[in-house]
Amino acid sequence: MKPSMHVVIVADHGHINGGQAKVAIESALGLARKGHRVTFFVAVAPIDPRLAEAGIEVICLDQVDIAGAGGLAGQMNFLVQTMWNRAALERLSGLLAGCDPADTVVHVHAWAKALSPSIGRALLAARLACVYTMHEFFLVCPNGGFYDYKLAEPCKRAPLSGACISVNCDARTYPRKLMRVARQVILDKLSGFKEAVRHIVLISDLQMEVSAPWMPQGVTFHKVANPIDALDEGPKAAPGKDFLYVGRLSTEKGVAHFCEGARRAGVTPAIAGDGPLGDELRARYPEAKFLGWQSPQQARALMRSCRALVFPSVWYEGQPLTVYEALAAGAPVIVSDVCAGREAVEDGVNGLWFKSADPDSLASALRRFESEDEAVRMTANAHAGYWADPLTLDRHVRAIEGVYQAALADRPAASPKAF
Repeated sequence: MKPSMHVVIVADHGHINGGQAKVAIESALGLARKGHRVTFFVAVAPIDPRLAEAGIEVICLDQVDIAGAGGLAGQMNFLVQTMWNRAALERLSGLLAGCDPADTVVHVHAWAKALSPSIGRALLAARLACVYTMHEFFLVCPNGGFYDYKLAEPCKRAPLSGACISVNCDARTYPRKLMRVARQVILDKLSGFKEAVRHIVLISDLQMEVSAPWMPQGVTFHKVANPIDALDEGPKAAPGKDFLYVGRLSTEKGVAHFCEGARRAGVTPAIAGDGPLGDELRARYPEAKFLGWQSPQQARALMRSCRALVFPSVWYEGQPLTVYEALAAGAPVIVSDVCAGREAVEDGVNGLWFKSADPDSLASALRRFESEDEAVRMTANAHAGYWADPLTLDRHVRAIEGVYQAALADRPAASPKAF
């Protein structure tokens, strides 16, 4: 058994509001069960009650994210917070100053929604082993996604280059893009964040391909898949009928391409979720079945009963959990070739790839499932392939423990850079 460690997990939110927070919280619980001392440092409440139940110390700043920044004054205060969160710097500095460098690892999961680049200064000054999980791309890309929301396509511009700064790629406004550019400069030049974090966890090969060219020298990369919350209900008796989408109805998710591809293939799309494109899609595709938001249990049941899950994302999603959840439920996956979901799908074995943002390519994949033999074969392969090597929390924690041991062996010895 590996010696116990003190793990300080740093995140924006103390509750599950998305994949980032889910992984941070589940990882904390798994580490605590393995006998490690875990401290959970967050900006935004509420706090998942399971943390306290597991004996995990929680330090919450009781701050807001953009969703909680009401009114003009609140939004201005949040703008200051997101650029340089002084309270986060002071509280994290105080926490880390009392930690033993021989057994303490600081693991940052999220900072861009509340904590800000300021925490980098605390990390650097503490001279502790530091690990960062790249759930998105905010460490290198101002808008966090290497995605041009205006063109609705992946962005290949060099971060902070003239071409990057001059283009409005933001999901909202150009001033917001410029704010994020300024924050990226603070992150790179003033915070010390990238100097402090010497070990970076990537959750897919795609992340390495996209982000590695912009990372500082001397960084050690580790690939560790996120855990998947799945239940093995056994192989499906037979393929279902519906072609299913589960997720947010937004441009970067590619759901409009699914609706159009389904129309061209002559099949009815079933759509579980909602979002900014909801009204437009309901008007354009009245033949589609819009199911609205579903609970995790309901979504799992839909996956269990569908013919195939369609994952049409048009941006660089790092490790889309929905793809793995579908395979675990025995549903083949038809996946866009631009996102990391393709890494879970062997084309023609447990699903199909299609050309991103191309409804005709997607329609061709959908029509292939008209063959009952093909559907039966890929359905069986989906379930068997996933459960031959499932992405369990225990597997995730074992891999993360290995990363922590490497980080401890490589912890900084020199004096931190003066600011």
